[in-house]
Amino acid sequence: MQSGAHASQPQAANAAAAGASGAAGAGAFDPKELFATVCGWCHSSGGREAGKGPKLMDTTLTDGELAYRIRMGKTGQMPAFGSALNDQQIAAVVAYIRNLKPEGTQ
Repeated sequence: MQSGAHASQPQAANAAAAGASGAAGAGAFDPKELFATVCGWCHSSGGREAGKGPKLMDTTLTDGELAYRIRMGKTGQMPAFGSALNDQQIAAVVAYIRNLKPEGTQ
């Protein structure tokens, strides 16, 4: 079931996307910051722990499944971000998720 908090997430994603293409240069953005701004509302500790959404570290989903879920959402569980994030940003978030390690390790 979606909460009211989801209503502001696409706006946050738009703000993150706008900031990502601002002074830092076209297409330049920090995937960790993008994840924190867009996904951190529900995926705790940078995706390392479950929150409103599931733990993403060590997910069994494929890269394609992750990208699809980010783009299309999941009815009643996760909003779609396909209109707020471009393909490069979605790929960067997928790579960020894939490379998650427990905090304190590299």
